[in-house]
Amino acid sequence: MSSCCTPEGTCGTNAGETTTTVAVVDTTATVYRVTGMSCGHCRTAITASVGALDGVVSVDVDVDGGVVTVTTAGEPDDAAITAAVDDAGYELTGRA
Repeated sequence: MSSCCTPEGTCGTNAGETTTTVAVVDTTATVYRVTGMSCGHCRTAITASVGALDGVVSVDVDVDGGVVTVTTAGEPDDAAITAAVDDAGYELTGRA
């Protein structure tokens, strides 16, 4: 078992150990109504298209409910999200 403490009882970072810093950002979850979805392929296409946008943290597609929840760092860019859904072959009809 490895410890960060030395035999002398002082603590420090082991040689070669790396430190990870995680930035916490404010996120916004926005729900959109989307028409034309009917299957898992629809879910995959919309997730890939919208997920590729800058600032998008996650995408959750509810095919049966006809809604897509987009979580963004900060405020969402509705025009970019609409265009991404359109590019995937579906129609974003507004916020739910």
